[in-house]
This record gives sequence, structure tokens and C-alpha cells, in this order.
Amino acid sequence: MAKKTLLAGLVVVIAAAGGAYYTQGLWRPSGAVAQAPQPANTPRAVPVDVIAAAKKKMPVRLELLGTVTPLASVAVRPRIDSEIIQVHFTDGAVVKQGDLLFSLDGRAIEAQIKQMEGALARDKAQLEGAERDIRRYTELVQKNATPINNLENARTQAGVFSGAVRQSEAQIENLKVQLSYCTIRAPISGRVSMAAVKAGNFARQADLLPLATIIQTLPIYVTFPVPQRNLSELRQAVAQETANIDAVIPGDTRRATGQVTMIENTVDATTGMVAVRATMPNKDELLWPGTLVTVQLTLREDDAVSVPTVAVQVSQQGTFVFVVKDGVASVVPVKVARVVGNESVIDSGLAGGETVVTDGQLLLTNGTHVSPRRKAGA
Repeated sequence: MAKKTLLAGLVVVIAAAGGAYYTQGLWRPSGAVAQAPQPANTPRAVPVDVIAAAKKKMPVRLELLGTVTPLASVAVRPRIDSEIIQVHFTDGAVVKQGDLLFSLDGRAIEAQIKQMEGALARDKAQLEGAERDIRRYTELVQKNATPINNLENARTQAGVFSGAVRQSEAQIENLKVQLSYCTIRAPISGRVSMAAVKAGNFARQADLLPLATIIQTLPIYVTFPVPQRNLSELRQAVAQETANIDAVIPGDTRRATGQVTMIENTVDATTGMVAVRATMPNKDELLWPGTLVTVQLTLREDDAVSVPTVAVQVSQQGTFVFVVKDGVASVVPVKVARVVGNESVIDSGLAGGETVVTDGQLLLTNGTHVSPRRKAGA
């Protein structure tokens, strides 16, 4: 009985195996060939982004910190002591040279002018009388009808009255000048500050606070220090009119452009820096007096090899890049001369045209097989 049971089980197993073999053969596509397994020692290609090292014109540029300073700044002060009658400008407005800013009370000076004009008329009348006496005494002296002393006294009196006339005329002229001080006009064109005093206040010459301040903003200066080691290059650039700057305001994407127009005549011995000033057209008033800006000073443009800064890696031995050739990444030591924007200028190590890795360096070592892919436009 046991032998029969064992034999029946063996038959079932053989039938199941045959059915499975038949089913596999039934569903296998005709002509299909099983792929051989990959050898265990085949290296895996690492995907990386690459770009060609470019040889082109690159600017020699310094990045410095500068301050916006006005071309001219004038504190408007009264030249006489008088009451302010009217303020003719809006706080913070743009004014032109000669625009009326303040009107002061000038009635007292006008009255003094009328008084002096009356004194001048009196002095002129007295002078005319003295000149008639001179003519009359001259005729009488010629006829020996009067002593010569009378003629000399008449001439002396005429001289006194002539001096009085000139004095009155000078006083009138002085009063008219003082009267002109009652109308305060803008000495320069620019943007005016808030009026420190309003109509009804008494303005005095001795007041420390000016009535207002006018700052010229078109054009405007940007002042910044330059290290003395760059002074020779800067002077040469100024002579060739290639010393241009871009002023960047923190938090603003716009840039103001200008040109270096002045180099201070001495180097500060304590800091080793020389003050430099650039003139900016500032037509859109992007630059505001007193603002701190980042100054990008371009001295010239040279032929150089450049790569994206992200391609440059740093190790204990120095800076390097991964160069891809025949699908293999190799470490190439480089020396970075300077950084311009997002690009690094290579002083040595690359000749231009090499394929360098810009992304994926963390998975690379010297000799790693890579699968390079170029970005659009690279």
C-alpha cells in the first residue's frame, strides 16, 4: 500500500513539471534570446553636466564699497534779519537755479530807501547852489569885485555837497541790495529739502539751522577707495578713458553707470587707499545722496579662459576642475585669477576648449567614467 502511494505522488510531480515546461514554452516568444548578465567589474557611468571652457574677452574688474555724494550742496540761509512772509516751494521738490524760495518782510528797508532818496535830492539841490556860487564868484574875482576867499569857500562848499550826494547814492544802493535779500532764490538747480521754518517765523543770520538745503543730483558723484596696488592700472585706465564703473544698490537689480573722473592726489598712509570719484549721469535719480553702493570698477578687457564658477572645486591641494575626455573625468589643477559675475577667469591650467564638469562633481574621482550632457546653449 505504501509503495502504491509513493508511486502515485511521483507521477503527480512529474506531470506538474511537464505542464510547467509546456506552459513556459507556449508563452515564450519565438526567437527570444536571454540576455547575458553584465560582468560585475563593468564601471558605472556617472551623469554630469558639462560645458566648454571659453577663451574670450574678460573684464579686469575690482569690486569695492562706495558712497553716493552730491555734485554740489548749498545751505540756504537768510542774509538779513526779518520775518518770513511766504515759502514758495514744496518740501522735497526739484528747483531750478533762480527759482524763488522764500519772501521776507522788506517794508522797513523800502522806507529807508525812500528816506535816503529824499536826502539825495536835498544834497543835489545844495550842490547846484554851491556850483552857482562858484560861477558868480569867479566872475566877480575876475572884475576884482570880491575877495578870492569867497570863491575858495564856494568851491569847498561844493565839494562837501558833492561828497554828500555820493554818500546818499551809496546808501541807497546798499539798501537796495539788502532789499534784494528779502527774496531768497535758489543758487543752484537740484532737489530741495524740507523747509526748516515756515511763514510767520523770524529768520536771523545767526541761526545755526539753514532755512533749507539744495542738493544737486544730476549728475552725481560716487566716491570709493582703491588699494594703492591698483593705482597704476587705474591711472592708465583713466588716461585711456576705459575706467568705467557700475554702481549697484543693495536690494535693487538696476545698475547706474558712470566713469572715473578724479583720483585724489595722495594715498592715505594709514590705510594704503586712494580716494577715487566717478561722475554718474543719474538721469533717473537711481542714486540718492548718502547711499552705500557696491562699485564694480572695470579697468580694461583682456583675452582669457573662463569657466562657470560652479565648475571650480577646492581641495587641500588647491583649486581644480574635472575635465572630461573620452568619457572619463580627470582632475586638472587650475589657478583662478579673478571672478567676474558667475564666471571664473583661469590664469593657468586650461587653454580653452576643454570640456569641464559643472554639476555632479560630488560623485566623481580622478578617472571616473561619466555620461556627459550639455545644457541648452552651452
